[in-house]
Amino acid sequence: MENYNETIKKVIAQKLGVDESDVLPQSELVADFGADSLDLVEIMMKLEVVFDIKVSDDEMDSLRTVQDCYDLVEQKLKSEKP
Repeated sequence: MENYNETIKKVIAQKLGVDESDVLPQSELVADFGADSLDLVEIMMKLEVVFDIKVSDDEMDSLRTVQDCYDLVEQKLKSEKP
């Protein structure tokens, strides 16, 4: 998946104020980083802008780990390409 994961990792680290080296695929956004629902919304809004994708509320509610973010963005990029 090209360099998308690095971009996603940077967005998460910046928004949650954590070191990029701590953002691992298995990291849980809420349990490990203390993200709240507003943080998750802001992360997804930033990813929507960066990758020019649209994420539904239901999809956003299903995000638990960094890997979930990677998978969702990859899925969106594949399905929304013209």
